[in-house]
Amino acid sequence: GAVVMSGTLLAQKPSSDDSNYSLEGMINYSDAGFEWNAPNLRMRYFINDNIAARVQLGLNSTSGTTNVYEAAGDGTGTVDQTSMGWSLGLGAEYHLAGTDRLSPYFGAGIQFGSDSYTEEWDNGARDDQNYSYVMDNTAEVNTSSSTFGFIIGAGVDYYIVSNVYLGLEMGFGFGTTTDNGGTADVNGTSSDIDAAGSASGMSIGGGNMGFRIGWRF
Repeated sequence: GAVVMSGTLLAQKPSSDDSNYSLEGMINYSDAGFEWNAPNLRMRYFINDNIAARVQLGLNSTSGTTNVYEAAGDGTGTVDQTSMGWSLGLGAEYHLAGTDRLSPYFGAGIQFGSDSYTEEWDNGARDDQNYSYVMDNTAEVNTSSSTFGFIIGAGVDYYIVSNVYLGLEMGFGFGTTTDNGGTADVNGTSSDIDAAGSASGMSIGGGNMGFRIGWRF
């Protein structure tokens, strides 16, 4: 006789006896459509069917150039801005029984990281959001900051096929950003930029908003 396998059976969530690890990324939706939020990766290790430890790595980098022009002449200049950052999160999850496909959980963790910013002027200048042409004006500004915070929340994994799931997580977070100061070199004259101190804040919804897609293995 024929053997029939249902979609529910194929999508059944795995046991920690067979699949201790999961690897996932995040997908966001914007006006441009679905966007892969990478590199932002999370790995989990399932100690048993209820308890998992997790580590999350995030990287970001942005850069841009603003062209400036002489008001009454042919002079041109540029203002280049570059920022880079990384974050590392460590945490744990407690998974409830759920269903064959659904794995709800509670989680908590800490996160820390660092950001750096570089700005370079070549025949240009910037004052807040005002960019201008300044002949023979050159500068390089470097600043950095560090972050630390924690989050508690709840989430759910839904297995769409065997060992592949979609997830959503929401939570409450608290974080502190510390300005580390930096240096500025304007037309060959160097100076230090004093640190501006720290700022703290709370958030509801958490930094993990968006759909996650993962693989259990």
